Amino acid sequence: MLDQGTIDWDDFRFVLAIVRGGSVSAAAKQLGVDHATVIRRVDRLERHLSAKLFDRRKTGYLLTEAGQRVADSAEAMESTIVANQELVGGSLARLTGTVRIGAPDGFGSHFLARRLVQFADRYPDLDLQLVATARLFSLSKREADIAISLSMPKEGRIVGRKLLDYDLGLYAAAAYLDRVPRIAARQDLQGHRFVGYIEELLFTPELDYLPQVSPKISARFRSANLIAQLNATIAGFGIAVLPHFMASAHPELRPVLPDEVSITRTFWMLMHADSKDLARIRAVADYISEIVERERALFSRPTAAAASA
Repeated sequence: MLDQGTIDWDDFRFVLAIVRGGSVSAAAKQLGVDHATVIRRVDRLERHLSAKLFDRRKTGYLLTEAGQRVADSAEAMESTIVANQELVGGSLARLTGTVRIGAPDGFGSHFLARRLVQFADRYPDLDLQLVATARLFSLSKREADIAISLSMPKEGRIVGRKLLDYDLGLYAAAAYLDRVPRIAARQDLQGHRFVGYIEELLFTPELDYLPQVSPKISARFRSANLIAQLNATIAGFGIAVLPHFMASAHPELRPVLPDEVSITRTFWMLMHADSKDLARIRAVADYISEIVERERALFSRPTAAAASA
């Protein structure tokens, strides 16, 4: 029998289950115990720590400041256990909780979303959230656990790794190109309709492509959303700067001046220094790196020689 003055480290697992499930009933279901057992284990841990971990409200259990510290410690312990389990046993650990990924709309919606199925099958008890939108994510405010970014932040306790460089170029639908004069050189771009970003809504300067193509062109259709730009281009509105990994999936799009106009950007994967080693976050980050590396060729524009082969 457990000594009344001794902490049962398994009690920390019950705290994590409430945090991740949002309620005692969800925690009980996740852990396979009854409602009363969850309450009893948390109450016992609070007595041992002489600290109130949750505010009990009608809307659910809310972490106190002390509870947040305990939850952080519990996640760190869980990560250590998972790492040792995989090191010694060589098998996949059972991960629970939620991991939120923030990513640009193109990478998140067009590339990542459909490729998370394999990871979900690998860790069926882990919940994934994908926020695919054109914005910056604050990791310090926990807006995301992992953020895919076009640049490394200059300050803050953020750690990052380079995923890869990716190529962009000019693309237009055959329906558009067939009804306009032939574009043989960069100077021929003047006067054509372009699709691009709304300048004042750019969340990062790396997306300001058109001035790099030519100072004499401007967008006649603008959207802060890359998927909307892609769809407008497919519909024949005009010419757009698009990532190769997106444009290559649409045979109705043709490259425009591929030998003259080529732009390269970089995807970075960012995490907060305090959470990067948590097992659930590390597992997702490693998987993203794995699938990007596996499909690296998708992000590069074929050379003229390769395209004609």
